[in-house]
This record gives sequence, structure tokens and C-alpha cells, in this order.
Amino acid sequence: MSSWTRAVAVFDSGAFLTLVILSLVVAAAITVFPDQVPPVLILLPMTLGSIVVGPRQLPWLVALGLVLVLGGVAQQVEFTVRYVIQVALIFVVGAIYLFFSVRRGPLGIAGSRGESLLVELRDRIMRVSNLPPLPRDWYAEVVLRSAGGTPFAGDFVVAARPGAGTRLEIAVVDVSGHGEKAGARALQLSGAFGGLLAAVPSEDFLGAANDYLVRQDWDEGFATAVHLSVELETGAMQLRCAGHPPAVHWNAGTGRWSAVYAEGPALGLIPDTIYEPMLRTVRPGDAVMLYTDGLVETPTRDLSMGIDRLLGQSERELRTGFDSGGIERLIESLGSRNDDRALLVVHRRWSQAP
Repeated sequence: MSSWTRAVAVFDSGAFLTLVILSLVVAAAITVFPDQVPPVLILLPMTLGSIVVGPRQLPWLVALGLVLVLGGVAQQVEFTVRYVIQVALIFVVGAIYLFFSVRRGPLGIAGSRGESLLVELRDRIMRVSNLPPLPRDWYAEVVLRSAGGTPFAGDFVVAARPGAGTRLEIAVVDVSGHGEKAGARALQLSGAFGGLLAAVPSEDFLGAANDYLVRQDWDEGFATAVHLSVELETGAMQLRCAGHPPAVHWNAGTGRWSAVYAEGPALGLIPDTIYEPMLRTVRPGDAVMLYTDGLVETPTRDLSMGIDRLLGQSERELRTGFDSGGIERLIESLGSRNDDRALLVVHRRWSQAP
């Protein structure tokens, strides 16, 4: 048993014992001072127990509270409507606590620690999306938004510079579904894909990610992804796509955005898939933008119209530069608030004097 596990067990035992004593004290107060202390006060230790004790101890605490209430009912001489309503409320709330205790049973942790765990997992997804340091003539930014503003999203970004070398590897992934369910899958995939991105050659990443997802055998086991590999010294770019919307490329020479299409099936559908690259060069002043379909698709607008709007809106929002808050404004002005959205831009600045 680890020190953390022992500490949790000691805390749960101490909290349980304290709440048992509190339940007995409350029950005694209700019996001795029936006119001053309402029976519904027995819900106090139950409520505290639902927060601080584990799902194994909570049913016993709730059962104790209900037994104490029944004991009080047996001694009751006169039953008023108010008293009956309070007793009924106690049993309804107790049943709710027992239901959630059963739901938490497989996890084995108390409500407050479960919430802390979810927050930690959410933060871990956000940390995976952190971009590595880049040379001074390169700039990158990523913005994520989840469906309905919840903390969990099925869209995530992984990035790496293997061996702190001259190649930047970035993948934008959209897991099937949205919200909490997609967020749970995104947590698992973000860790796996982040490791693959730094460990395998560029040409093998999407194939390895596809094989990993095929092995999961999920009911809705697919995801779309776009993988960008850029040689930071030359700007040589390889773009591979797995069922994902096209990247868009800002050509500083022409002053126009254009879509960059690369074909390939979504991840998790077809084993042993090979993803062919689209080759381009990111010249000084150029930029490449990756995004998820939540940014360009809505219930009333199809993908092609959404991409056209993205191109037009990008020209307006980013005309003053890529590091002037334009990416934040762009993601806020596009897509559906009921879908997860991710937006990433990689910009090669004009050469600067040392």
C-alpha cells in the first residue's frame, strides 16, 4: 500500500467516525429537544459524508441516519404534517445519496476527491496542448473551446520538437462526440498521441495513431486528425490528414489564404492505413492554420461554406498580425458554441536581425 493510499484510508476512517458521532449527537438533540431541533437536521452528517467519505463508508452512514430517524418516529406521539414531510424528505435525500454512492463505487473515492481528480485530468489535457519553445523567427498559438463552455473537450493538440531538433511536429485531433464523454477519450488519446509524436518518424505518426485507436475497440472508436511537420530551418512542410478538415495556408507573397487538402481515412476505422503527405514550404511571412470541424460546421452551414467563411474572417481578424490577439477573436467569431473547437496557427516571421 502506497503512502497516498494509506493517507486516504486514514482520512476516510477518521471522517467516518467523526460523522457517526455527529449523527448520534444530532439524533440525541432531536430526541431531547423535539420542539427546537427539527428531524431534518440529521441530513447534515449525511451531506457532509457524501462530500468527504468514500463510497464504501457512505451507505453505512446513511443507513445509520435513517435508523436513527426511524427510532425517533417510533417514539413520536403526535404526527403533524410538517413532521411527516420532514421524515419523507430525509428518506428521499438518503436514497439519493445511496444511489450516487453506488455510482461512485467503481471509482472508490469520495465526491470531493473525485472532483479534484477530474480537475487534474482536465489540466493534464491542457498541459499536453502546450507548444514547445520555438526559434525567434517562428510563432505558434493554440486556442481550445469546449462545447457549452464545459471544462472537458474532445478536441486537443499535441506538439513536440523531437530531441529539441529543428523539426516541429503538431497534431490537432477531434475525438468523436463532445463534452465529458469525448473529454474522457481525449485524455487517453492525448497521452498516447503525445508519446507517439515524439517517438516515431513523421511519416509514421498517423499510421501508428490509427493502429492504436483500432486496438481500443470503442463503440464510437474513431477520431479525425491533421498532422503538420515543419522543418524550422528551411520551412519545408509535410501535411497529413485523417478524415479532418483541410489546413489553410497564408501566402505572404500573394496576401491570400488557401485551403491545403490532404486525404486519408479517420483514425480507428481501417487498420494498416498509410497516410500520404501534402508537401509545401512555409516561407518567411507565411502561416499555416489547423482547426477542428466545430469551427467551420454548424447545423445550418456545411463544411465548404464554413471553410470559405474561415478564410474571409481570417483575412479580417489577422491583418494586423498573428500575435495581436487575432486567434482569440477568430475562434470566438466562428463555429458553434455547442461543439468543441480548436484552432492553431504556426507563423514564420520575416527574418529579424540578430
